[in-house]
Amino acid sequence: MTLSKFRHAPGLRTGWSLRTAIALTVGLSLAGCGGIPTNSSLYSIHQPVVDHASFSLDVTASSNGLASGETKRLADWFNAMDLRYGDRISLEDPLASEETRAQVSAAVARFGLLLSHETTMTAGYVNAGTARVVIVRASATVPHCPDWSANSQANPRNATSSNYGCAVNSNLAAMIANPDDLIKGAKSTGATSVENTNRAINAFIGTPVSGKGGALKTDTTKSGS
Repeated sequence: MTLSKFRHAPGLRTGWSLRTAIALTVGLSLAGCGGIPTNSSLYSIHQPVVDHASFSLDVTASSNGLASGETKRLADWFNAMDLRYGDRISLEDPLASEETRAQVSAAVARFGLLLSHETTMTAGYVNAGTARVVIVRASATVPHCPDWSANSQANPRNATSSNYGCAVNSNLAAMIANPDDLIKGAKSTGATSVENTNRAINAFIGTPVSGKGGALKTDTTKSGS
């Protein structure tokens, strides 16, 4: 298993110089030292950290595709790994067999996912007569939260609390469907569902207003006799 970490600071604006970003990072890292908050910005010290774990399975394959029984073994492995949205699945096949790729792609499609066209590099060689299926899974956490290390009673500079942003960022990390979106954002395919869009528009336009035809209730301030 291979793990790699990337830190995402959603508050940083594009176009900042590297020197400015480094200065801000150093300033935030000093926050809370000595029990006195020193973070004078509105950025949270604790940001989501995305970890990546890779899992691989070698299956017997030839130029004619997967060997007998390997399709079921691959499907069982996907079930055991609880394959889900956000996982990136790739294939490393020394023979570059189109039949093997089609069979693996079909197995991945049963989980509502697509087989990546990019190859994920893994440790070790792929033995002759085998192909390697790789799952790369991302997870997001916010380390060291909650953080009450800074003494809120001693804050002469009215600095931002060391725990500021912990709740929001932790909830974001827990709820996001694809943690990789925290790093580079989701890419639009450019495709739109015209049918669904038109249905919503027609429902809005076609629904009669509540007050049409005197449907509004008439109230009076006169008391009954």
